[in-house]
Amino acid sequence: MTTPAPTGPTTLANSFLTETVQVCIVTRDYRRTMEGMARLGIGPWRVYTFDSDTNLTETQIRGVPQPLAMKLCLTFVGGTMWEIVQPLRGPTIYEDFLERHGEGIHHVAFACGDMPWEERVREFERRGFSCIQSGVWMKRVPWAYFGTEEATGTIFEIFDIPADFELPEPEEWYPAPPPQA
Repeated sequence: MTTPAPTGPTTLANSFLTETVQVCIVTRDYRRTMEGMARLGIGPWRVYTFDSDTNLTETQIRGVPQPLAMKLCLTFVGGTMWEIVQPLRGPTIYEDFLERHGEGIHHVAFACGDMPWEERVREFERRGFSCIQSGVWMKRVPWAYFGTEEATGTIFEIFDIPADFELPEPEEWYPAPPPQA
């Protein structure tokens, strides 16, 4: 493969990822990780349970249907979403990561501009990066991870949040909910 030529200060001829939108830490103890992040001034955190039994559909790992569950915590720093994931039931790529690397930054997620979802997935696959885990949250938000770790040192994710989608009220807030406006 030839090296793509620069087309601007932040783009190459083959660019399709438009913005880094999320950084995720995988942990064995989401509460401990949230506490550490809060000490750094990062929060407040929304805490959810993502589970194939309740709010996830179409979950698969390496193309094989697979039920799973995880604690998932979200907050924003500027325009970037931070996520903490603690696997609860699997197998999952989060468990694989914990076994191989221990806790730490697991993946980064990217926007793809106005590119339709199916085209985004095909573009990763066209470049030789197969989907290693995917699903749909609340029947509206598809997400997919790709096998980019060997080439980049980390896993890349994409998700598609509809323009009219609002995060549901979490199961809990940490350390507390934000003040009402």
